[in-house]
Amino acid sequence: MNARAVAPPAQAPARVARSRSVPATAQQHAVESLRAMIVAGELRPGQRVNQDHVAERVGLSVAPVREALRVLEQEGQVTYRPRRGYFVTELRSEDLREIYELRALLEERAARSALPTLDEDAVARIALAARDCYDAAAADDVIAELEANRRFHFAILQSPEQPHTMRLIRMLWEATEAYRALYYNSPAERRNSIDAHDRIMAALRERDADRLVAELDAHRRRALDVLCGILDG
Repeated sequence: MNARAVAPPAQAPARVARSRSVPATAQQHAVESLRAMIVAGELRPGQRVNQDHVAERVGLSVAPVREALRVLEQEGQVTYRPRRGYFVTELRSEDLREIYELRALLEERAARSALPTLDEDAVARIALAARDCYDAAAADDVIAELEANRRFHFAILQSPEQPHTMRLIRMLWEATEAYRALYYNSPAERRNSIDAHDRIMAALRERDADRLVAELDAHRRRALDVLCGILDG
């Protein structure tokens, strides 16, 4: 099954406007708006980005939209084709496997480094993000669940001792954001994700680094298997 044929997340476009606060600059606003449109399925993998349409859609001139597309190109979310413009990046299952294998290496390093530094406030923030994931899943709000899921995982991995590792992890996450939305478009997988978060939280509270890494790996592998099944099916 080609990525172009995958249906966008149900009801997501109607939720884009309230998924993020408006950034401080026009370019940032354009970047966040384009990301939300990609995740919501308004811009699908392989689709050409009409800069005039996007500018009108988000209430900006074309210039900040063009600059935002350059930012997203660096992140791997869009691809520039000479004389044709920007297209939402279309990944093969082989691409996803490579990205997820790199994430596994980097996220194990990050998790093992960050775990000893997580105090009670940090654990509370992670638990709140997990609860937000649960509430978003119950409301069928894919955009909100993606945002909460990102907060959950990054709060576990974030450590002041490894800024370069986190920069690479963020880049890999951005490169697959549109495909992560496909995973969360399945009610069954939303439930599986909530269960996985519960197991991750249990390992984190026990300060068991090996179990934490194992649960993160299992959660990641499940998402990869589902996505590859969609792309190859």
